[in-house]
Amino acid sequence: MPLDDVRVLDAATFVAAPFAATCLAEFGADVIKIERPGVGDDLRRLGTPSEAGDTYWWFNDARNKKCITLNLKDERGAALFRRLAATADVVIENFRPGTMERWGLGFADLLAINPRLVMLRVSAYGQTGPKSGLPGFARIAQAYAGLSYVTGRPDTPPLIAGSTTLADYLSGLYGAFGVMLALRAREKTGRGQSIDVGLHDGIFRFLDEIAAVYDRTGYVRERSGTETHTATPHSHYPCADGRWVAIACTNDKMFARLAQAMDRPELADDERFRLKRSRLARRDEVNAMVRAWTSSQDRETVIRRCSEGEVPCGPVCSIEDIFNEEQFWVRDTLTRVTDPRIGDVALQGTIPRLSDTPGGIRHLGNPLAAHNEAIYGEELGLTNEEMAALSEAGVI
Repeated sequence: MPLDDVRVLDAATFVAAPFAATCLAEFGADVIKIERPGVGDDLRRLGTPSEAGDTYWWFNDARNKKCITLNLKDERGAALFRRLAATADVVIENFRPGTMERWGLGFADLLAINPRLVMLRVSAYGQTGPKSGLPGFARIAQAYAGLSYVTGRPDTPPLIAGSTTLADYLSGLYGAFGVMLALRAREKTGRGQSIDVGLHDGIFRFLDEIAAVYDRTGYVRERSGTETHTATPHSHYPCADGRWVAIACTNDKMFARLAQAMDRPELADDERFRLKRSRLARRDEVNAMVRAWTSSQDRETVIRRCSEGEVPCGPVCSIEDIFNEEQFWVRDTLTRVTDPRIGDVALQGTIPRLSDTPGGIRHLGNPLAAHNEAIYGEELGLTNEEMAALSEAGVI
């Protein structure tokens, strides 16, 4: 696999930074998940508990990782971490800035013992700036970065865009990307580097032209529900069976195709609707016509008519709908894995899809301390007596 010669120490918690480690593990990296002795990662308790005790969230997001317990606050634990970091390629952490330094495990400390080390640091506001020491979660990041402000209808308060963890996963993805860039640079320089990701960074980067437009025009984008400010019809529309479709006509040619699919080809020649700028000026009227058409037939008919006319259209899917969509299963976007603790379970697959060296799910999230003996005993050479003493003292 692409990363089967890369070792990662995942000392992070919850979602964002650990997801970066999961992305690397799915493509072969040897990831050692480090958790608090006796307690474990909070993700084990976040979400819906399984019959094995750990949540399904843990089983999904901790997949392909080895699990050990280690108290980094204890100097004996920090010493063991340094031994592991001495031969690791990557360290991932998401404590508040300065925390690892207080434990003697900051980037400068670790680089001194391993000059090739890459360190990913994910925090609420990043390692620098006036807010760097503040705590935060994905909900805060999505609000701070401007996404929540533009999510919702004009008559609603700012809303969450589907998931309170969107900023976590996006930060994790940027983190994994940063690790790959740093490893690539290391091939040229022979030296590691640190990667600084704030939870709000990725969300803000995804807000298309919003910054440039405000800077040049002073325009503040407001909430517009399911609409987009760049095109219409480009929204969600109800169908006769109570379900919904998404239709996206971003240019005049697509609108002409939709008009044909609606059996109203004359709309494409009507000066009120022929050009995008005219349609935007009559957004409500255009949407009303499309809504009247979709509401007159069931969702499958709307999708079929649009597909035949090469109009971008798709179902607004619930998770139940997704399980019935063959496309998800054929591409392993949704896949089934058998786990020794919870049996057969469906979950999100591995992306992206590589033609020659694809990623994969070797196992789901392991039990707490499942690899203590293998790492501390077999790799670091601690005796059973030493491990027992460290366990009794709460170090491992």
